[in-house]
Amino acid sequence: MSKTVLETDRLILRHVDPKRDFEPWAACFSDKETMAGLGGGPGMSRAQAWRHMATVIGHQAIHGYSFYSVIDKSSGQWVGRVGPWNPEGWPEPEIGWTIARPHWRKGFASEAARACIDYAFNVLGWPRVVHTIAMDNVASLKTAEKLGSKWLYDVDCIPAISDDPHHVYGQDAHP
Repeated sequence: MSKTVLETDRLILRHVDPKRDFEPWAACFSDKETMAGLGGGPGMSRAQAWRHMATVIGHQAIHGYSFYSVIDKSSGQWVGRVGPWNPEGWPEPEIGWTIARPHWRKGFASEAARACIDYAFNVLGWPRVVHTIAMDNVASLKTAEKLGSKWLYDVDCIPAISDDPHHVYGQDAHP
């Protein structure tokens, strides 16, 4: 289950492995600051984090792609989840990211997201990618801009995730 999908200079992006990834996954998604950035409430319980991980694995089984576990090559640590995402009710096919707080401000989100954008355009054949971003998540807004994405529109909520409005940033594939 932990097949490597993409590599960058510093990162390995691989399929989620519940046995290896659950503890850091649960820690990441229980963090109130991390969840505030997602617009998803105060933090997930272990049971909610498990269900979230199972959803990501299910998305992979259904679509053939999903969020990947991001591993720091130098330390072997799980640093977050980044990847292509398009569940039922989503505004458009997305490249999304969540980096665990101990790994913030190291450029991991933009490095992994850039690899995933290239993958979405060159392998999945997507004509456009978007990023749904909580309106007050300044760090992710800057990451989206660093990736070359621009504000496209706003949505009132993210179905089954957040009742809060979000910005949708994105970019088209370049021929």
